[in-house]
Amino acid sequence: MAGQVRLATQGPIARLTLSHPGKLDAMSRAMWRELRECFLQVQSDAQLRCVIVSGVNGGFCAGGDIAEYPSFRFDPESLRRFHEDEVWGGLAAMLACDVPVIAQIEGACMGAGIEIACCCDIRIAGTGARFGAPIGRLGFPMAPRELQLVAARAGESTLREMLFEGVQLDAREMKARGFLQRVVANEELALEVEASAQRVAQLAPQAARMNKKLLRRLAAHAPDAPLPQDVLARAYDYATSAEHREGISAFLEKRPPRF
Repeated sequence: MAGQVRLATQGPIARLTLSHPGKLDAMSRAMWRELRECFLQVQSDAQLRCVIVSGVNGGFCAGGDIAEYPSFRFDPESLRRFHEDEVWGGLAAMLACDVPVIAQIEGACMGAGIEIACCCDIRIAGTGARFGAPIGRLGFPMAPRELQLVAARAGESTLREMLFEGVQLDAREMKARGFLQRVVANEELALEVEASAQRVAQLAPQAARMNKKLLRRLAAHAPDAPLPQDVLARAYDYATSAEHREGISAFLEKRPPRF
């Protein structure tokens, strides 16, 4: 069965599912294109407040669909299009999404899987999850943009271990290294992720989107570098917004806010 990326919404929460039965949810070329389209759809939906990304049947994503590789990997131009247009097109759409994204990680999170997880804001894994990028066995390096992304989010030393030794790390080790926010028992993972999504959805959606936009801008600057003037010039435009007024009013009136 061909793989697919499915997007379903329930109220303010969307669930994006990576599904490739029989291949541990490995990403096909079509799935990378679908990933991009799904996140463009999420970005355009003002009602959404949170997105959960998960695999199916106890997995997350075991990498790329290697069965497709001989059809395009041995030509530099077709290989470039794959990584720069299809893979990075999907990852870039995730990174540009202003809606908070939670990764629900269980089972294999390898190669493409760890790249997708790197694009999520909150990463929660089951104790049975394992992480790696064993592409050295396949005879090729990680593409430049993908390498930069994983090094920044998972840590350069961790990535060097994965690439040069082919090691796989378990969830507790990845949490100890700062990649995961939480690790829970496998049977508790779905409930923990749902609870996290509900917490996100209950908070101010405008504030969340503004925080994501600002975090993207700040990521491009050294911590001690002056902030861009356009960031400072627009930083407080939300002052008159209804959401801002509601949050303050609700606190003073000792009631839950209605965002």
